[in-house]
Amino acid sequence: MGRRLRTFVFGAKTKLLCVALGVLFCMWFSSKIGYIMSWNTHFPSSVYSPDRGGYTVLINTWKRSSHLKQSVAHYASCTGADAIHVVWSESDPPSEKLKDHLNTVVLKKSRSTHKLDFRFDIYEEDNLNNRFRPIEGLRTDAIFSVDDNVIVPCHTLEFAFAVWQTAPMTMVGFVPRMHWLGEERTGAVSYKYGGWWSVWWMGIYSMVLSKSAFFHSKYLELYTNAMPPSIHQYINAERNCEDIAMSLLVANTTDAPPIWVKGKIYEIGSPGTSSLHQPHHYDGRNKCMNDFVSMYGTLPLVSTNVKAVDTRHQWFW
Repeated sequence: MGRRLRTFVFGAKTKLLCVALGVLFCMWFSSKIGYIMSWNTHFPSSVYSPDRGGYTVLINTWKRSSHLKQSVAHYASCTGADAIHVVWSESDPPSEKLKDHLNTVVLKKSRSTHKLDFRFDIYEEDNLNNRFRPIEGLRTDAIFSVDDNVIVPCHTLEFAFAVWQTAPMTMVGFVPRMHWLGEERTGAVSYKYGGWWSVWWMGIYSMVLSKSAFFHSKYLELYTNAMPPSIHQYINAERNCEDIAMSLLVANTTDAPPIWVKGKIYEIGSPGTSSLHQPHHYDGRNKCMNDFVSMYGTLPLVSTNVKAVDTRHQWFW
């Protein structure tokens, strides 16, 4: 009986020691991972401060007033939002009723300690390049570019902003895409555009789409005034691929990959043009990739398998 008791106690102590060592190892490993990734994983629940400047939400809209109202109301409630700019490229300017409604919503929803700057950036020409025009009087370096039908929860957006602050020259976003090398029968090199399922299957990406992504405000100037005019003309004619062009521009400037932030985002209403339900979507994107490469003379995109995860909201990481 005494021997059995000693064996039981010894075994229990051994198991307890193993568990303690396992916990210590996990703590050590997680700290090392945080160091290796060069991201600050210890940031406050609210990352906004006047010293950092917050971020400007740049909403691209097109004849979807109901979507725009929901989007403005949501982003006005996010703590780090310093300003909201609506890119308006419709033939008719926004009505006074719409402007008054949105101004009231912004005042009601804003949680900032100072007045949130809300305005329409109105363009007479319907041109996708308008979403990346330079903006006068910006108070922030950080731009959060988003479509009017895309909602990113505020806590997820604040985390992405914190990630962007560690690498402000790259793009940080929620919608990853990839490219890969193909070869035509003639032997000429070509490239393929890969959607979400390609990213999921391959485990790599080289772009994050501007439908929900952070980037530095200087890229608005570079996109408009430094990028080859032939790309502007192409985008205006095809009404497509301005997001690919921005990814190419940032990659060409940094020689670095973007950063994909894991987090749920929501689309209001029906799926957008990137949906699998859109016929010939990938044919058009493939064409854009190869035409842009011809105009640039190179493909600057850099692939990566890194993903930023907010461990405070994950059971397993």
